[in-house]
Amino acid sequence: MSVLLETSAGDITIDLFVKDAPKCCENFLKLCKIKYYNFSPVYDVQPNFSFRSGDPIGPDSKDSDGGSSIWGLPSGTSKRATRPDRIVFKPEMSRKRKHGERGTVSMATTVSKVNPDDRLAGSQFLITLGDNIEDLDGKAAIFGEVVEGFDALEKINTAFIDGKGRPLQDIRILHTVVLDDPYDDPPGMLEAPASPPPSVEQQATVRIAYDEVLEEDADPEKLEKLRREREARAQALTLELIGDLPFAEVTPPEQILFVCKLNPVTRDEDLELIFSRFGKILSCEVVREKKSGDSLQYAFIEFATKEDCERAYFKMQGVLIDDHRIHVDFSQSVSKLSADWRNSTNSKTAKSKGGFGGIDSLERRQQYRSGDGDRRRRGDKYNYVFDEAERDRKQRDAEKPRQRSRSRSPPRRDAGGRERDRYEPGRRNEGNGRGRERSRDRHADRRS
Repeated sequence: MSVLLETSAGDITIDLFVKDAPKCCENFLKLCKIKYYNFSPVYDVQPNFSFRSGDPIGPDSKDSDGGSSIWGLPSGTSKRATRPDRIVFKPEMSRKRKHGERGTVSMATTVSKVNPDDRLAGSQFLITLGDNIEDLDGKAAIFGEVVEGFDALEKINTAFIDGKGRPLQDIRILHTVVLDDPYDDPPGMLEAPASPPPSVEQQATVRIAYDEVLEEDADPEKLEKLRREREARAQALTLELIGDLPFAEVTPPEQILFVCKLNPVTRDEDLELIFSRFGKILSCEVVREKKSGDSLQYAFIEFATKEDCERAYFKMQGVLIDDHRIHVDFSQSVSKLSADWRNSTNSKTAKSKGGFGGIDSLERRQQYRSGDGDRRRRGDKYNYVFDEAERDRKQRDAEKPRQRSRSRSPPRRDAGGRERDRYEPGRRNEGNGRGRERSRDRHADRRS
């Protein structure tokens, strides 16, 4: 069973898993049949992860209801459900299907308010833009896969997007074509015209129309701004992955004030006393050079409330402090927020489990041979990296005493000239007949 999505980025052909997810497939097929998805925007684009669509008006619009399942009997023209009590349904959550390959199609789900163990779906669906997207397993209901149109997926993946993942130039589902439909129509389902025009609500969400031709010689400032935004998002995502930020979209606290152009002699106590008239101050820190302790002539002041911070911003601009006219602004740094988050995370998890996550007394480990101080602490057995000649010398030194103890007397040989094992049982005293006779005589005397 297949469906063709004609989008402004290109055609996408989807094969449906009718046996594994019959209810999800029926919902998707029928919504395509009534042209419910026509002119639906592509939104929430996360490069190399996934994109979402299926809300016919768009989640940014106040007129959007989030989309309806086919059992809510929505209209393909007005996009409104006639049965709001049935706009969601319980999809099939297949355990054997995983978001392992690019182009996996699944229904977006949300937790049920009645039973937290259940997840509900409506009309919104998502398609993965990368391989092994394990974060979606168990959260999105897989019902199909893309078999043609990966070039369209690549265009969506590389589109310019804003902070919410919305493409700056619209990407829309223009038409849907059902290639094979094995299901009967639900009672009361109304088919829309072959190509219904966009509704008024849909037209109101247009930013840059998908068919609008952009000038090649665009404003350099705008292009540079877009480039910086994309670069900043990529860097923020990297910091999130390595654990320096709680999440990529973190924003600076609104109650922290940045103060610069300070006199080097200005101290923390001086600033706190001056700014405390605007409200309670939680922390006041003049940033200093680590080694020398000299002031770097800027500071961060954290107020208890946002309102106190705003009053200080408007009143203290250009004020003289220690013969220096200071400059104040709202802080754009998230370093303090990130440090607090890391400390909180370490204190709750790593310190209870042990390991490297924040244990102050944890011994520092090195991969390579360290200096004399570390050798004194750990001993000479710390040899992850060693010299082969030194290793061979140590082995020879260890074997020398054992070799000397075995070579005190010359080896005994038999009549053929071969060396005889002096330790062989039963032949220990064969070379000393007199000693054996004397020993036998002494035993006889004792018995008598």
